[in-house]
Amino acid sequence: MIRISIPDTAKAGEILDIKAMIQHPMETGYRRNGKGQVIPRDIITSFECTYGGVIVFKAGFQPGIAANPFLSFCLRAAQSGPIEFKWTDQRGETWSETRELTVS
Repeated sequence: MIRISIPDTAKAGEILDIKAMIQHPMETGYRRNGKGQVIPRDIITSFECTYGGVIVFKAGFQPGIAANPFLSFCLRAAQSGPIEFKWTDQRGETWSETRELTVS
């Protein structure tokens, strides 16, 4: 599940506080299950946010990141358009969510 906090509308030049979280176990590959077997590594490796097709925020993750990664960053509202949030895991699988921002 993906949770995103962003307003639907903004004034031109307004600074927006963006919050995004994805539910993911983020297994490091170092833990063991109840039978002593290693739980395979399974992590999200990257996140990027695009606004109007331009990357405005990008992050890389390592095994030390907690489960259900949460990100918070700021964005200046410039024009109406889509804001896309995209996560990619170590196998290349991606999850994305898009929100429309209307700027007046």
